[in-house]
Amino acid sequence: MPTVDLSVTSLRELNQALHEQSDPGNDRHWIVKNPKGQHALAAGVDAELDIDIEGHVGYYCAGMNKQAKITVHGNAGVGVAENMMSGVVHVKGDASQSAGATGRGGLLIIDGNASARCGISMKGIDIVVKGDIGHMSAFMGQAGRLVVFGDAGEALGDSLYEARIYVRGAVTSLGADCVEKPMEDKHREELAALIDAAGATGEVDIGEFRRYGSARSLYNFKVDNVSAY
Repeated sequence: MPTVDLSVTSLRELNQALHEQSDPGNDRHWIVKNPKGQHALAAGVDAELDIDIEGHVGYYCAGMNKQAKITVHGNAGVGVAENMMSGVVHVKGDASQSAGATGRGGLLIIDGNASARCGISMKGIDIVVKGDIGHMSAFMGQAGRLVVFGDAGEALGDSLYEARIYVRGAVTSLGADCVEKPMEDKHREELAALIDAAGATGEVDIGEFRRYGSARSLYNFKVDNVSAY
């Protein structure tokens, strides 16, 4: 089990070592100590690794993650799991803006709160936030699911495409073309599976969640609205 102390080893050396772990015979479990808010930590990993980061991280931690399970035992800066492809990224604390931005796959779990634009332009990623989320979350969300145990800020799902949103708490306001939709059995099953994947089965009542999605009124040009374009 390799242990890397970033007070001794450079971030570049760590990331290079992680990028070289594609061989199944290499070490699978890595521990990273003293991250001290450094940026782009464990970015671009493409191997079935289990990486534990013991402390707070800066911008774009676990960006472009593919296959790995990356756990941050602290808070994360802007863009954690940005453009994630697969695997699991788990933030034990809070996350700053744009968590999971443009993510194409995998699962992002945030135990605390997420700031503004959580899931912006999400393209297939699943995001589970056990606290609150900030304004403009899931803006232009194209695919994937966003689950929020707490409250959501202003303009939730603005200009939403086909991403699906489940919120347990209060929503300050909905963005353009985002509407509340009925919760059917298939949606409850989907939500239960996501909560289970986040290791939170039994922590919340599925009956307390509401579902939001696209009204699809922005899909096509409408001449009656030409002055608004």
